[in-house]
Amino acid sequence: MLPNREGKRIPTVTFRTRQNNEWVDVTTEELFAGKTVVVFSLPGAFTPTCSSTHLPGYNELAKVFKENGVNEIVCISVNDTFVMNEWAKDQEAENVVLIPDGNGEFTDGMGMLVDKQDLGFGKRSWRYSMLVKDGTIEKMFIEPEEPGDPFKVSDAETMLAYINAQAQKPKLVSLFAKIGCPFCAKAKAMLKDHGMDYEEIVLGRDVTSRSLRAVTGAATVPQVFIDGKLVGGSEELATFLGVG
Repeated sequence: MLPNREGKRIPTVTFRTRQNNEWVDVTTEELFAGKTVVVFSLPGAFTPTCSSTHLPGYNELAKVFKENGVNEIVCISVNDTFVMNEWAKDQEAENVVLIPDGNGEFTDGMGMLVDKQDLGFGKRSWRYSMLVKDGTIEKMFIEPEEPGDPFKVSDAETMLAYINAQAQKPKLVSLFAKIGCPFCAKAKAMLKDHGMDYEEIVLGRDVTSRSLRAVTGAATVPQVFIDGKLVGGSEELATFLGVG
């Protein structure tokens, strides 16, 4: 049975990281001392659930976590620093600190090192998350010991609900735009002024005109979606945001 270490100190480990083409040692003291830190650990960078849901979830909710007293969000995986750095770039995970536990020392100290030889992975981390305050573990969410790779309790929303069940999650905003479009620039400025992060989908690069019409029913940009609903162009966005 995987151990729940609530109330205990985290293992003392030095992580070997690569920053700006130089080796930099990062200690658990630097990561956790005097801070409130959310940690989530997973089987491996670039793997399906880790890339599609686990890491993106924490990255997207990072601002809300910080508004609720969290100083840092840390992802730890039994991978080397080169893999973790490339994964961070691929995921555009600028709100999460990705830490390589290459030798599995931290994971082993947590009692979370498991054998995944059947997948050709060797020793990896079981999936879990935890809230750490000044180096002491306050809360752990450990995935159930079931076959495969369960992902039921270590997600960002579960952790956020523990910290503050009333926390307001950010709206999900997608913006269809075109390079050089002044109305698109106006829409992006309005979203920025209202503190709303958005995903930009560029016409001619990420999507075709045909796809734009199929999805939005319109042939012009910008077209803004908020929480899955089409708001429309810059004028409709201004009305939605109450901009005079």
